[in-house]
Amino acid sequence: MPQAEVDNDVACAVAAASTAVPPQCPGCDFDQLSAVAEAVLYEGYLLYPYRRSSSKNRVRWQFGVLFPRDWVEREGPVTPGISGSADSWYQQTECLLRVRQPEAVVRVRVRYLQVQHKQVEEAGRDGRHRPVESLRMDDSTVHLTFDEAVPRETDLVVRLEDLLGQESAFPVGAPAGEEREELPGGAGRVVQRRATVRASTAVVAERLGDDVCRLRIRTENTGPAPDPRAVRDEALHGALIATHTLVGGDGVEFISLIDPPADLLGPARACHNAFTFPVLGGPPSEDAPGEHTSTGARDGACGPTLISSPIILPDNPQVAPESPGDLHDAAEIDEILTLRTLLLTDQEKREARATDPRAAQILDRVETMPPEVFARLHGTIRSLTPATPPDPAPLSSATAPTTSPGPASAPTADRPAWWQEGADDGLSPTTDTVPIDGVPVGGGSRVRLRPRGRGADAQDMFLAGRNARVTAVFHDVGDSVHLAVTLDDDPAAELNGWYGRFHYFRPDELEPLEPLVAPNAVGRAEPLEPSRPPQERRGRPADGPGTGRSDERA
Repeated sequence: MPQAEVDNDVACAVAAASTAVPPQCPGCDFDQLSAVAEAVLYEGYLLYPYRRSSSKNRVRWQFGVLFPRDWVEREGPVTPGISGSADSWYQQTECLLRVRQPEAVVRVRVRYLQVQHKQVEEAGRDGRHRPVESLRMDDSTVHLTFDEAVPRETDLVVRLEDLLGQESAFPVGAPAGEEREELPGGAGRVVQRRATVRASTAVVAERLGDDVCRLRIRTENTGPAPDPRAVRDEALHGALIATHTLVGGDGVEFISLIDPPADLLGPARACHNAFTFPVLGGPPSEDAPGEHTSTGARDGACGPTLISSPIILPDNPQVAPESPGDLHDAAEIDEILTLRTLLLTDQEKREARATDPRAAQILDRVETMPPEVFARLHGTIRSLTPATPPDPAPLSSATAPTTSPGPASAPTADRPAWWQEGADDGLSPTTDTVPIDGVPVGGGSRVRLRPRGRGADAQDMFLAGRNARVTAVFHDVGDSVHLAVTLDDDPAAELNGWYGRFHYFRPDELEPLEPLVAPNAVGRAEPLEPSRPPQERRGRPADGPGTGRSDERA
């Protein structure tokens, strides 16, 4: 097949393997992925309080960063993993697809940010300009030197038949550039400079069955290495930032790697993804085509598009419709972040506006937000579950159980609602138990993690089969039960337990490994002794995590 010519790996246009490939993509709509893709592209771009002087905005670009290979491996090879929070020089996506019609076409869109240095220069009396960190105008407008970023994307369109057994490479880099803006009154100018980013994306397919193929998409930074002694901020100017990939096609559908059909579980697990992970894109569809079991239930999930992100996402990720705009911090609550932004002082707001145009957009949005839009940020109800009537009360107190409260998860008519006083009475997370396969499981129990195939948290699936210890049994406001666990092979398990950082699983996602009751215990479940804070153990380092606690514990 004709291979796209890679001219120094710099390109910003559509690359197609054949002029006969249809330009449109009726079966895959990347527009449905745009909101999530934008959130991935700008996640962590600029954090509250959106000021240059804030310490959290001095160490930037944490996800999907692809540096020149010689620079990032100056101290040794990178360690592959699915998390894109580690710096690398390449990113690899492997996924499964079903061929639904002849002449199938694969469409790939590679997206990233290119660093753009904004330099403020002051005009001197001799007509020359000198670089400065900031410049205040006569009208009190401030201009600040800062690193911005420009979004880049390249579309690749290739026939699936041409990819089988033969790799196709395309340039996805970005050229250098410079723009200058003169400031009013001849006070100076703002110069925006971009260095060349050299990168290429290779696509290849492998047939696994009559209608199943594995697709591999590998993007590499092919640029020359800067000085190995260069600091990270300097090396970023030749890097791809927040790199992610959208995949679609005509006549194909993609198989979920989180919830694959039973017959494709092995091939799904064999997919090797490095510094990124692909999930189904767009809204979930119950009517999506796929395989069905003999009972009529759909076996596995599939969809017309994928998004391969350096930030681990679930299948069919969505941006909440109540969110009026990106705040660049998806781990924060929009309502809280909006309120905190409104409370910035006038001086802080002036600095934020001068830092970056996207910070100015956030300030404009929160300051002009209508009350009805702000009210939607407080929360919403996505769905309602029919209430299950409580079991009939026993005829007399003599017939009531006298043992430990056990699961205590079923709501009762005499228990106050979760928002009322006394709602937590009778609940004890560290001593409560919940029956799993006939075994009471509670604090101290050892279990094996078995995340649900469908509906599980995207990150939980990578813990499948791991052994863990239950720390507590919790009940949420919907009366569902969740067990907090720490991983046996996690070197930070003790520290995480001390700080209260746990993984949470439903009872049906856990397999008991041993009975909770000790051999000599009679009549009650005795949890194993909980781990003590590190400072209570012998041999604690002098400056361990117990130092400086506000509760004055030694």
